[in-house]
Amino acid sequence: MLLKKGDNNENVKLLQTKLGIDPIGNFGPKTEDAVKAFQLKNGLTPDGIVGDGTWTKIMGSAASTPTPVTTPTPQTSTPTAQVAGLKLDKLKGHVPQVVIDSIPEVATKFGINTPLRVAHFLAQCGHESGGFRLTKENLNYSAKGLMGIFKKYFPTEALAKAYERQPAKIANKVYSNRMGNGTEASGDGAKFCGRGYIQLTGKENYTAFGKSIGVDVCANPELVASQYALASAAWFFSKNGLHKMADEGASDAVVTKITKRVNGGTIGLPDRIKHFKEYYSLLS
Repeated sequence: MLLKKGDNNENVKLLQTKLGIDPIGNFGPKTEDAVKAFQLKNGLTPDGIVGDGTWTKIMGSAASTPTPVTTPTPQTSTPTAQVAGLKLDKLKGHVPQVVIDSIPEVATKFGINTPLRVAHFLAQCGHESGGFRLTKENLNYSAKGLMGIFKKYFPTEALAKAYERQPAKIANKVYSNRMGNGTEASGDGAKFCGRGYIQLTGKENYTAFGKSIGVDVCANPELVASQYALASAAWFFSKNGLHKMADEGASDAVVTKITKRVNGGTIGLPDRIKHFKEYYSLLS
């Protein structure tokens, strides 16, 4: 395992998320400085290069071996279910087979049923989930990260220090008293944190999504990450009218418009545009 300045891939994004900095996927000076600071703090040689030792320390012993940045091998032995007008077989090798297999059901249920709609949908899901790999929000932020991303909730370094590297505690604070969640002490923030390919968040959304599929996901929120990652994202896409927004066309402007609704800004826009064009060319 080796990550260094100049690298650009999904493992860099995961590294940046763990370090509490913007997960843009590009290993630049900011990432190098964050790595050096982490190494210095943890008794490692502060060279800014992520080898096996640094990776293990940052990710924790349970994640000492990174997920390879490769596209899963398509399962050619099982025919892909089809939806009228969608050439789903052409997505093999570009989108994980488990995602392709889920498309027919969500296409029918949530109206994501044209090449244009599916391409926009998959482009957003893929980026938000780090290439369809991450199905649960990572809130393991440093104090600096908290003050940058959640400045409203952590206006001082002292307060941020009291929460840093405590994902559940962070979630309970930043998601309390909104989206149907109770107070910070209720634990709802951590229970209903972001899950699925477009990070379904908040008790209200979990409740509404559960009703739409006839499953009480509030009783077992982890189901959203393990079984309904694509369905929960499709529900969000449909609920917010993004499937109809997708009908506006294949321009960068439309991808930007949808990105702002999904992300709240334009983080990762070039990657979303790139993959939209890739998927749309395959499906159309």
